[in-house]
Amino acid sequence: MRYRQKTDYLQDIRLLGKPGQAPWYVALGLLLLAAPFVLDNYWLSQLNFVLIYAIAGVGLMLLAGFTGLLSLGHAAFLGVGAYTQAVLVDMGVPFPLSMLAAAVLSALVGAVVGLPALRVKGIYLAIATLAFGLIVEEVFARWESVTGGNGGLLVPSPQLFGVSLGATNRFYWLALITCILVTLLVVNLLRTPTGRAFVAIRDSEISAQSMGINLALYKTASFALSAAIVGVAGALYAHQLRYLSPEQFGILQSIDLLMLVVVGGLGAVQGAFIGAAFLIAAPQLISLLRDYLPGVIGQAPGLQSVVFGLVVILVVMFEPQGLYGRWVRIRTYFELFPIYRKGLMRRQRAFQKSERLH
Repeated sequence: MRYRQKTDYLQDIRLLGKPGQAPWYVALGLLLLAAPFVLDNYWLSQLNFVLIYAIAGVGLMLLAGFTGLLSLGHAAFLGVGAYTQAVLVDMGVPFPLSMLAAAVLSALVGAVVGLPALRVKGIYLAIATLAFGLIVEEVFARWESVTGGNGGLLVPSPQLFGVSLGATNRFYWLALITCILVTLLVVNLLRTPTGRAFVAIRDSEISAQSMGINLALYKTASFALSAAIVGVAGALYAHQLRYLSPEQFGILQSIDLLMLVVVGGLGAVQGAFIGAAFLIAAPQLISLLRDYLPGVIGQAPGLQSVVFGLVVILVVMFEPQGLYGRWVRIRTYFELFPIYRKGLMRRQRAFQKSERLH
């Protein structure tokens, strides 16, 4: 792994990793600002989904990518946020308050789910969160008086200061502003002692504990914060879909969220955005390619699931740092050319070896 040398404190607390990245983010911002004026409603709605999944990805990235806690039940938090938002807006609660309530309720549920993380980790924690996701999906299906059960629940359009945000272009601004605020919140959080504690726990729980980090407190806090952010994404998801049903928040949705952060790049906020774009764009590309594939393959049911599975396997085998990690490798190659050497970006495994002793 190549580490960036830092020589003063200002470099350590800088929002952007490198000063040269600023023009690229400005260009991206201009493209996002121009999107409602150049895209039709269909593509703008797809961009809305990318922003919503990016918010959810940032939330899961905080837990899985920066704290090292694996979760297979995050679709449940998405559902808690979505149903909370739908029910409260239907009761006449103002949109900002209902979204805040969705985040708070998701955080409370996340804190409860985070308690098993104090005793188990790795695959055992994944199984525990998977069981939690199945339980919550069943609650959504059985609690018909609130969620509408398997019959579903219609979601009214969001209203902000008397203005309807139901139109695709208006909802885009809401999703974009929320996404920017959530991203800035997480990026700044990672620069605080709390964020450093999350990363320390991910790298080595034993070392983190030896430095005085309260594992129980920070693991629970990571679960709660991650769930709150995913709950906010769920609130937007409810308004984007306009209709909720329990199967939208099942195990397949949880796997999609995990695939999002793995393919995008674990341990990088940018990876959540790349993964969200992949998650939304890949089905479109597969649909277009069906006509050019042999009939046996192109018309086969489940082609999308097979492609997604192959992509995850290839990423895990050949690029564990995801698509963002590949981009960093390419950028580093051109920055250091001609002195770049193979293996410069290889991840050191000293922490994992020390942990196996216990």
